This record gives sequence, structure tokens and C-alpha cells, in this order.
Amino acid sequence: MFRRDVLRAGAAAGVAGLAGCSVPTNEPDFTAGFEDGIGDWEPKATIGPEVDIEDFEWEVDVSTAEAAEGDRSLRVWNEGDYDDGVTWVTHPVAVEPGQKYQIRVRGQFWSDSESFNTIRHAVMRLGPEPATVEEDFPQLGVNSSDFGETPYGGLREPLWLSEGWREYAFGWTTPELSTDTLHFAVGTAVIWEADATHYVDDLSVTIEPA
Repeated sequence: MFRRDVLRAGAAAGVAGLAGCSVPTNEPDFTAGFEDGIGDWEPKATIGPEVDIEDFEWEVDVSTAEAAEGDRSLRVWNEGDYDDGVTWVTHPVAVEPGQKYQIRVRGQFWSDSESFNTIRHAVMRLGPEPATVEEDFPQLGVNSSDFGETPYGGLREPLWLSEGWREYAFGWTTPELSTDTLHFAVGTAVIWEADATHYVDDLSVTIEPA
């Protein structure tokens, strides 16, 4: 069975790989557009052991500056001084235990412009355990859509590929779940020594029994 270390192996993948994967097509079971604020989303951040987390500057809030749908979106800002660090928000997603699922996750990320430099990565993760450190997210280019049953689902893809909004998505074939709660995380990872702001909007999780 495909294990967590493979999600970190850096295998080449991408959003385009979703075209060939089996994913649900019904209405989403969970959506978020941040029109009513941050709600039950919990902001989190991490950075490597050589830097105290208190020294890593980051901000998460709801903004009217950009929106893929409606009038508001989630603003994620983090500094780039350390060439390291991840900032994200997490939210519980309810499931029935004792089943396997086919899950589709999608969301819109906003970048200020297209850039030849990789300044930030988009990170997304859905699993039985919440993300706590950067290693809990896939490595660059890994998208769980390209594999069979995996311990958790997610992706890590470059931002700044185009100006404005761009969709990122992954599919996840779960093992039989023993929990009634999955943890959905979405955010940005620092790559370049520059401060950067991104916006996240129009998130959805669609769940079907496998």
C-alpha cells in the first residue's frame, strides 16, 4: 500500500493529472468562501528547527481586497526572511467511520502576478490527523490524485504560475477510516526570500463512498 513517505518523495505530478483519476462528481459536502469571516478555521504556522516560531512573522485574516466568489476571501501573508515556513488554516470535515471514500478537494489561490521565480507553494492536505509541521504536507509536485489508496490526501504546487486566480485540486482514495473527523488544511509555504500575500477562496470537499 502507498505510504506517507511516498507523498514526500517528490514524484512528478500536477493539477493536470486529475484528468485521469476517479473522483466524485456530486455536490460538495463541505464548502468555504469566507463571506462570514474566518469562522471555525484555525490559523497555524510552522518553521524549521533552526528558527524559533516566535520569530516567524505571518498573518491570516479575511479580506475584501480579492475574491474568486462573492466579496471576501482568506488572506495569507508570511515573511520570507528565512527561506522557510508554512502558514495555513485548518477545519474539521465530518465523515462516517468504518468506510472507504473517494474524495475530491478543490480551491482557488490568488497570486499577484506570473513569476519565473518560485516564491511560494500552495499546500493542501486532508487526513485523519491534523497537520502540525511542514513534513505533514506533500513534497513539491506530489498530488495524491496520481496514486491509489493513501494515508492522507493533498498536494504541493507552485504559486505565481499566472496572475490572479488559479484552481488547485486533488483526489484522495482513503483507507477504511476509523474516525468521524478529517482535518482539512490549506495555506502557503515559503520558498523565496520575499514577503508575500496570497488569497484563498471557493474551497470545496466532495465525499463519496468508495
